Amino acid sequence: MIIDGKGLSNHLDSSMKAEVKALHKVGIEPKLVVIIVGHDPASQIYVRNKHRKAIKLGITSIIERRPEDFTQDELLALIDQYNRDETVHGILVQLPLPKQIDETAIIRAIAIEKDVDGFRPENVGKLFNNSEGYYPVSCTPKGIMTMLAHYQINPKSQHAVIVGDSNIVGRPMGALLLNAGATVTYTHILTKDLPSFTRTADILIVATGVAHLVKGTDIKPGATVIDVGMDRDANGKLVGDVDFDSAKNVAGAITPVPGGVGPMTITSLMQQTLELTKLATRKTLEPVK
Repeated sequence: MIIDGKGLSNHLDSSMKAEVKALHKVGIEPKLVVIIVGHDPASQIYVRNKHRKAIKLGITSIIERRPEDFTQDELLALIDQYNRDETVHGILVQLPLPKQIDETAIIRAIAIEKDVDGFRPENVGKLFNNSEGYYPVSCTPKGIMTMLAHYQINPKSQHAVIVGDSNIVGRPMGALLLNAGATVTYTHILTKDLPSFTRTADILIVATGVAHLVKGTDIKPGATVIDVGMDRDANGKLVGDVDFDSAKNVAGAITPVPGGVGPMTITSLMQQTLELTKLATRKTLEPVK
């Protein structure tokens, strides 16, 4: 089974459009600000796609582009400007940032009520504590959980293996799966005999940035395989961290690259923008599904 993230994202657009229209009717315009510093090609693509999706849904989208030599103090001042702007409901600073800027300081500078990426320590702590109530979480793991639910893949009592230990994907992904009742094993590219772990996974999440790291022989027959990788092969073709051609003959369900995780990451960002908008305006509309 191919897990079609692009198709699911398009399917969810209708409910989000209805959310936006409902907010507009009561005089509220959801607004997302994305700040990008430098000229990283992949980041430019991500920001463009986020902007297009927001406009499609009726969400006001502001992109603040700054040069590679933008200073940390200048970035902090820009964030503060939007923290103080009551018309802005979500602030996202596109990572990675140039070397002269401390990413941790920047993440902490975003107002907690506008932390649409779910990166602030307070929200990360709520995730790992499995706290009740709404709080934003990292968008890629959130999108993956939405895909699993849509395709009726229940993590409860399943063995989930995470390949990758980033704060953006690997670590929060494991926490979400643990909260959903899975038994979670964390691995990464330095793990000795990595295939001995991946072959035990009922649900395998691969997020390393290493093209075709996982082959079909590294996968348990019938496993669900989620490929978060966005890599380029020697011919410049977009590929994932999983060798799709060999893996598709072993896996029970698998995400393609492109068209799998990527679109759902952006959908999650839009969902969280709407949720933060409703929290900020104290509107009790139905939550985004």
